[in-house]
Amino acid sequence: MSDKNITLPVTGMTCANCALNIQRSLKKITGVKEANVNFATEQASVSFDMDQVQIKDLTGKIHDAGYGVVTATVEIPLTGMTCANCAMTIERTLSKKVPGVVKTSVNFATERAHVEYIPTITTIDDMIAAIEKAGYGAIRPDELIEGEDTELAARKAEIQSQTRKFLTGLIFTVPLFFLSMGRDFGLFGLWAHAVWVNWLFFALATPVQFYTGWDFYTGGWKSLKNGSANMDVLVAMGSSVAYFYSLAVLCYSPLGVHVYFETSAVIITLIKLGKMLEARTKGRTGGAIRKLIALRPKTATILEDADEREIPLSQIKVGDVLIVHPGESIPVDGVVLEGTSTVDESMLTGEPIPVDKHPKAKLTGGTINSEGRLKFEATRVGKDTVLAQIIRLVQEAQGSKAPIQALADRVAAVFVPGVIGIAFLTFILWWAIGGNFIPAMLRLVAVLVIACPCALGLATPTAIMAGTGKGAERGILFKNSESLEMATKLNTIVLDKTGTITMGKPSVVNVIVFDAPIKDEEELLRLGASVERGSEHPLGQAIVKEAKKRGIHLFEPDAFMAFKGLGVQAKIEGQEVLVGKPNWFDEMGFTFDDAKNHVRSFQNEGKTVMMVVVDKKLAGIIGVADTVKPESKQAIEELHKQSLKVVMVTGDNEHAARTIASEVNIDEIVAEVRPEEKSTKIKELQDKGEKVGMVGDGINDAPALAQADVGLAIGTGTDVAIESGDVILASGNLRGVSKAIQLSRATMRTVRQNLFWAFFYNIVLIPVAAGMLYPFEFLPAFLRQLHPIFAALAMSISSITVVSNSLLLYKTKA
Repeated sequence: MSDKNITLPVTGMTCANCALNIQRSLKKITGVKEANVNFATEQASVSFDMDQVQIKDLTGKIHDAGYGVVTATVEIPLTGMTCANCAMTIERTLSKKVPGVVKTSVNFATERAHVEYIPTITTIDDMIAAIEKAGYGAIRPDELIEGEDTELAARKAEIQSQTRKFLTGLIFTVPLFFLSMGRDFGLFGLWAHAVWVNWLFFALATPVQFYTGWDFYTGGWKSLKNGSANMDVLVAMGSSVAYFYSLAVLCYSPLGVHVYFETSAVIITLIKLGKMLEARTKGRTGGAIRKLIALRPKTATILEDADEREIPLSQIKVGDVLIVHPGESIPVDGVVLEGTSTVDESMLTGEPIPVDKHPKAKLTGGTINSEGRLKFEATRVGKDTVLAQIIRLVQEAQGSKAPIQALADRVAAVFVPGVIGIAFLTFILWWAIGGNFIPAMLRLVAVLVIACPCALGLATPTAIMAGTGKGAERGILFKNSESLEMATKLNTIVLDKTGTITMGKPSVVNVIVFDAPIKDEEELLRLGASVERGSEHPLGQAIVKEAKKRGIHLFEPDAFMAFKGLGVQAKIEGQEVLVGKPNWFDEMGFTFDDAKNHVRSFQNEGKTVMMVVVDKKLAGIIGVADTVKPESKQAIEELHKQSLKVVMVTGDNEHAARTIASEVNIDEIVAEVRPEEKSTKIKELQDKGEKVGMVGDGINDAPALAQADVGLAIGTGTDVAIESGDVILASGNLRGVSKAIQLSRATMRTVRQNLFWAFFYNIVLIPVAAGMLYPFEFLPAFLRQLHPIFAALAMSISSITVVSNSLLLYKTKA
């Protein structure tokens, strides 16, 4: 069984119920494990078994439900085909071997492949690679539009369509409204009451009803066909009641003379205005993704035989030598070969200070070369670049559902049927009480059009989009919305010491020789460093670095063994040499009384002691110290201001740990803990009822990060792909922890505000529309008998208010 996870860009959704429709439809496909559809991001995240399900099955199901998927088409010239079977082979290869290909048709006669694909999942290069692997040739066509641009173009086209329909509605509705209101208020003469005027109203209202409002009919039909009801059903029903009642009056005079064409037209035009503004405003919540995509240049300068030439970004391969001039964006990840410069990496880390670059320094695609000319070798291209991975992480986070959204989803599932029931109950009661059809009908229409499931559907995802987008701008990457929500519940932060609180680059500060056979410090370092050559531990590397710094020749270790978190041993020139921490030798039964005072003194000074034992005799001790990062103390102060308890966990001895803890004001320390024991310590804190956030380097601390309620992985931006936490702090700055928590709190506060507004709006205004305030004569008439036009206006404002509130997150100081 081969599972696959993909994200499909969906078009045509008008409210949260549309998302639920698509979600239910996808889950009905045999082989689909999970499907989540996000109305705000307009994306469907699907997990499925590739042996049972193809991409075309998913897109077909979405199309059958009445919605669309953003796709692109391309013509790929082919070579090497000899018969029609070759064409069939290529068709099968593209359909089954390339994720994201929806449909393909290969013509043997013209030697071309016509492929429909989802550009956010696959690329033309992926298709060409699959064709070549199958034994045929392919000529790469010039790409006019990148995948993301295709999706952006589709979104823009959708906004343009909404705008065009709104303007059309406005052109017909404005004169209709003023003529109708003028007649009702007696502003015109007797001519305004002539029969032909009602027919004029009909002529003005009909284009609005069936052109501007056609989307509501089609959307409502799609929804009903899939066994549910969405916002379009409410709008279509409400406007149709007013329109067709007026048409009946026009055709059958005994019903009366007053028509309500202006009501249906204004309802549709106002709601279309709301949908247009909502689409524009909602698009701004996804601005972070577009900003990240825009960082990637379209072309790059490649160096071939001492000549520079410009090529499309998609043609760059690993190993190509590229040139980037001052002021240009670095196209892909790479390593500097020649030149020095400073590079603006703020897109990656959120830090505005440029970073010096020199030969052998790493470059990240999307960052900006500030000063000098750089010659570099491409090491990661396409989907493997850090920028591409950041974009993917942000997209996945924005596409995921926070647990708090579950309530809104449950309500949205029954909301529209409930509103329809309330509307008809309102109509029956008021007709029965007052005996007058018109007021009852107007209240029915008002209830239908004032209800807003969109506000419920947008409340959580738009805030999540804005919050994660803001985080990406500051170098804080949330892997999913669940971790963003959980971060608000943390009350304890556990910090790894080495590389998190401290620089993580310890250095040798003391060398003391004990054993007579060892002549001097140089010989002690030679033996200790020779053993540590086989170790990757920072303390061991510090000893090796010191030996090399002194120009000491090292030996190759034999029979090397590492004892995780304790020490190492090896044979050096026939001698058995062990290098490790004092407690390791205590466990093995060694007693070195002469060294105890030195060990205690070093540990009281916050130094880590490494003992060197040669043939079971203590040869000497090496004192290693790690310095505290400049920002650590301030970062921990900020955590305390957020009412968080801060715990430091380290493999160092308690004396060294307490020295560091006192310097940065740590609340609690857990010392002499092996890497594999850190997760156990996290579990112990959780068993006490604490919600724990673990901060570590994402590699050695992976088990602890996984055990914590939220794992916050600190690392450089270029390591973003390998970090294993729920939240990645790409800048490597410990202050990012408090910023991440502050941002998560601000985001969830916005979510709660949005949900409160959405629920409050519907709970309060639906009863108002139903006429609950009618008995209170001291209230304004428009509240006692809420006109459907005001109901439509209120409905449009509700969604815009929710989305606009989410946009305020971009102004947070986190």
